[in-house]
Amino acid sequence: MRDFSSDHHWLSLNTATVRKQGDLLQIIDACARHGIRAIDPWRDQVASVGLDRAARAVRDAGLELSGYCRGGMFTSDSSRRGDVRDDNRRCVDEAKALGAPCIVLVVGGLPQYSRPGSEASKDIVAARRQVEEALAEMLDYAKQANLPLAIEPLHPAYAADRACVNTTKQALDICDRLDPDRSGMLGVALDVYHIWWDPELMEQIARAGKDRLLAFHVCDWLVPTKDILNDRGMMGDGVIDIKPVRAAVEAQGYGGFSEIEIFSNDWWSKPMDEVLRTCIERHKTVV
Repeated sequence: MRDFSSDHHWLSLNTATVRKQGDLLQIIDACARHGIRAIDPWRDQVASVGLDRAARAVRDAGLELSGYCRGGMFTSDSSRRGDVRDDNRRCVDEAKALGAPCIVLVVGGLPQYSRPGSEASKDIVAARRQVEEALAEMLDYAKQANLPLAIEPLHPAYAADRACVNTTKQALDICDRLDPDRSGMLGVALDVYHIWWDPELMEQIARAGKDRLLAFHVCDWLVPTKDILNDRGMMGDGVIDIKPVRAAVEAQGYGGFSEIEIFSNDWWSKPMDEVLRTCIERHKTVV
């Protein structure tokens, strides 16, 4: 396992971590000042400053990307499926322009939550089937751009509204069906917040292997958690034992960034520089 204790060379910041403290240009500037050399920006943040301007700012700051958030939200009623397809194709085009190494996919839950206005459904089996069909279509487009797609399994608490793919095994099963030759174009983004509890986690990480492990995200699970979406913890403040998970991922050959992604009303209330300093410190000592 790589030693992170002496520097933060392999730290990437998911820009949602400080989204309330500044726009994407301000976040890029702050990362450059703190010696953080990679980011994973969100589509709404890119849109707010403009794609060309965002790409130029990343280049001018000398930053890399560890991913692009997010594609997916595949589930909808029939009247919106064309919009879903077009939206995900735009996501591929944006990621390509930014130089992202992969697109992180949050696949969607029941259609009325994934694409508001869709006809309501309680059929999660149908939702999972639709995810796979729409993902196959997106994969065809992404291959033309040579842009890998990373399915992010989300904690089961998000099954209804955000992602009906909830375990690493589910995500890898989809990968095996859609990409049986392991082309490198389809894999997983593993976020410890969503997977730490899974009794099959280590087995599934080994199953994934290097070619399916496209991204690795860290934060912590607080007890009690006050808000399932916006009360993630800073690494070391909760109950996730992060290092064994990272060790398992790196044992398969993963050598990419360790990306900090914290949705937190508490951390959003703090100055950006304080958050980034804490991220750097905890990345060295906890991750």
